[in-house]
Order: sequence, then structure tokens, then C-alpha cells
Amino acid sequence: MIDLNKLLGELLYNPKDPILFNSAFFFYFFALFLLCYLAAAKNKSARVAIYSIFSLYFFYKACGFYVGLVILSAIVDFNLSRWIYNTEKKGLRKGLLAFSIILNLGLLFYFKYTDFFIGITNDLALGHLRPLHLLLPIGISFYTFENLSYTIDVYRREIKPVDNFMDYLFFLSFFPKLMMGPIVRAADFIPQISQPYELDSEDIGKGMYLIISGLFKKVIISDFIYQNFVQYIFDDPSKHTGLECLLGVYGYAMVIYCDFSGYSDMALGIARWTGFKIPPNFDSPYQSSSITEFWRRWHISLSSWLRDYLYIPLGGNRKGKARQFLNLALTMLIGGFWHGASWNFIFWGGLHGTALALDKVRIDGLKKRGGGPSGWKGSVLKIGGVLLTFHFVCFCWIFFKAATFHDAWALIQQIAYDFQPGVWLELYNGYTAVFWVMLLAFLLHALPKRSENFAEATLGRFPVWGSVAVMVLFIWLLVQVKSSETMMPIYLQF
Repeated sequence: MIDLNKLLGELLYNPKDPILFNSAFFFYFFALFLLCYLAAAKNKSARVAIYSIFSLYFFYKACGFYVGLVILSAIVDFNLSRWIYNTEKKGLRKGLLAFSIILNLGLLFYFKYTDFFIGITNDLALGHLRPLHLLLPIGISFYTFENLSYTIDVYRREIKPVDNFMDYLFFLSFFPKLMMGPIVRAADFIPQISQPYELDSEDIGKGMYLIISGLFKKVIISDFIYQNFVQYIFDDPSKHTGLECLLGVYGYAMVIYCDFSGYSDMALGIARWTGFKIPPNFDSPYQSSSITEFWRRWHISLSSWLRDYLYIPLGGNRKGKARQFLNLALTMLIGGFWHGASWNFIFWGGLHGTALALDKVRIDGLKKRGGGPSGWKGSVLKIGGVLLTFHFVCFCWIFFKAATFHDAWALIQQIAYDFQPGVWLELYNGYTAVFWVMLLAFLLHALPKRSENFAEATLGRFPVWGSVAVMVLFIWLLVQVKSSETMMPIYLQF
């Protein structure tokens, strides 16, 4: 007999157990959603309504009644964008755009940064304010940037505003990308809403590959490495040798990549199965041979957003080298601050901004000389560039992950002054499985693009029953190896 109280408890929001792509509840949610969505496949309005209802419920299960913020944001920006587009008065258009920006950033600032600035005020003895300890609405950083890009694009007359409010609510609340991105632009997404829902073998194969690889990266690699090794290192670096700390940093580099890119892959795969193509958010970033290339491959939706809506409006590279370097620094500092209300994130952004500015000098020098060396010398330099870039990124990850500057410097100090390479064998014996999973992760990351294309094409040739069997088998295997302790996605906090 069904326990109605237990069932109701499962259906209601639980702050200790939010819905996640890798949770058991999500599989039931997604199965029911697909049944309803496929039943309405021929009717565009019904598809939009079903997707929006399920998306809003998904968000409710993730963060409770903060779902109202998504609806409120959609109402405000839907109407403001239409007003901006239809008025010809330049001053009014600018004023409406400024109003939209202030509202969106004000909402984000209130929830995300109020306590940070209260802390600064108290530290500077400018007052004695009590922190508000506000709960950060999940996904607010992502859908705020989507709202901003939409109203700015409408202001620039690069796109026309949406005529149907439900289409805009659907775009903003689209559950695959709602909690952790990618940051999808209306110009890329909204035209797809009116297209007929049709799937071919490529959609099925690519969608299945992205979902399976995303779950594998998140659950098998990221969660395992973090829970069994990395968290111990960063909890108190002073208790570990420099070798352990260095390996912990390497581990975290793969943890954050597999965690975030895994969730992004699942979002892209689910979207693909439901008829929507979202641009990729990662492209093997640790294969980058320069920091400039790294930011073209890492969190692509954020880096391109910052470029188009911050760096270029600030002047980009159009006002001299000094101004270009300043624009890069400001863009990355703000990008760091976007990640969280912490001096660690600002410092992390500053390090990347400085590195990007220096890399521009290198690139300009190569252009003046007609390019870099070719042949074996070019290959050696490329390998050296990959190693240098990877280790610089890892160094920056220390400040991104560490709770405080003190913890970050403690870890660096252990690596520099207490390395103790002699503990390697003992360390390997204690964490054998972890190190093999780390090695597997780096090897998979180093695979060329054609291996991914081959896997997608192979899965696309499966019949429907075969695809279902593969997914069921994979999920069953996942359940067997999955840790009983659920690890919250890293980017859920942003």
C-alpha cells in the first residue's frame, strides 16, 4: 500500500535533498516528463506548456519558493524588452535598459553579495551591521546573465523581442540548464521553440553519449576523487606532505572539470533529446597550450558572455595596449566575483586577468615575427605550453578551492618546503584506486575529438530498444558504484 505521507514528502521541496541530475528522484521525474512531452510532440503550445511546468517544478524541488524569482524575472524582462524595442526615443531606451540592468544585478547583488559587503563595512569599522545569512537561490547567476544578454541584444536591435510570454518563460526556466548553465542566449534558443519536434539518429546518439559521459564524469570520476582524497587535503593542508598537497591540487583540477562539464554534458544531452541544441560549454580545456586558449575552451558560455557584454563594451583592444590590459583585468576580476562573494575568487580572477594580459604580449610578439617555429620545435613548444598552462591553472585552482587565503598559502608552503617525495609508495598504497581513477580521467581528457565522434555515431546506430537497454544498464552500473553520500555539484553554489 502506498504511503501517501512519504510520497508527499518526496514531491515537496527538501532543502537537505534538492533534485540533482544524478539523484534517483530525477530519473522518475525525467521519465514522466518524457512521456508527457512525447504525447504533446505535435503541438508547439502544448510542448512549451509541459516543458515550462516541469521546469518550474524542477526549480521548486531544487530551491523551494525561490522559483518565484524566475517567474518574476521573466515577467519583468519580457515586458521591458518589448518596451525598449518599440520606443524610438534614445534617452528612454537607455533609461529602460539601465532599469533592467539595475533590477537584474540588484537582485543578484542582494542575495549573493549583501553579507560580503556587510563584512567589509564591519571590518573597516564603518558600522556594526548584522549579516542577513540569505539563502542563495540556485541558478540565479546563470539566469540573471541570460536576462541581461536578452535585454541588451534587444536594445542593440540584434534580435526582436519575443511576442509570446510563455516562450520567454520557457527559455528562462528550461530545466536542463537552469541550475548550472550553460548560459544560453535567447538568439540561439528561442528560434528553436517553433521548430517541429523531430529526432534523428544523430540526436539520439549524441544525446545518449552526452548523458552517459556526463554521469560518468560526475559520479564515477569527480565524486570518487573528491570524497576519497581531495577533500582531506583541502580541509587542512598543514597535515599533509607537499607531495600529497600537489596530488590533491591535480585531483581537484580534474574534480572541478568533471563535475561542471559532466553537468553541462547532461544538460546538452537532455536538451538534444527534447529537440534543442545548446552550444557546448567545455572543449578539453586542459589540452590548451596558452591561457588565452584555455578561456576559449573552459566555461565557454561565461567567457564568451564576459567578452561580448563586458570586455568589448569597455573598449576591448580598440583603445591601445594599456587600456586593453586594464579591460582584461577588470573583466576577469568581475568574472571571479561572479563566482562568489569572496576575496579568493577575486584574487583568482585577477591572476587569470594578469596572465591573459601577458599572453596578449606574447601573441603580439609572435605576429610581428610572422608566427612561431614549426616542425619539431613547434611541437616541443606546444607541449611545453600545455604543461605550463595546466600548472598555472592548477596554481589558480588552489585559491578558487581553499576556504581562506591562509589555507591556500598553507598548501603552497607545504609543496614548496615539505615535499617529502619519499612517501610516494606509502601514499600510493593508501590511495591506489584514487590515483588510477585520476590517471583514467586525464587519459580520457587527452583523447582526440574523433574518438567522441565515433562513440556518438556508434550509439546513434542502436535501435530504440537498444538505446533504452544501454541507458538502463548504465544506470544500474552507476547505482552499484555510486557513493551513498551525495556530493553537491560544485557550481551549484554559484
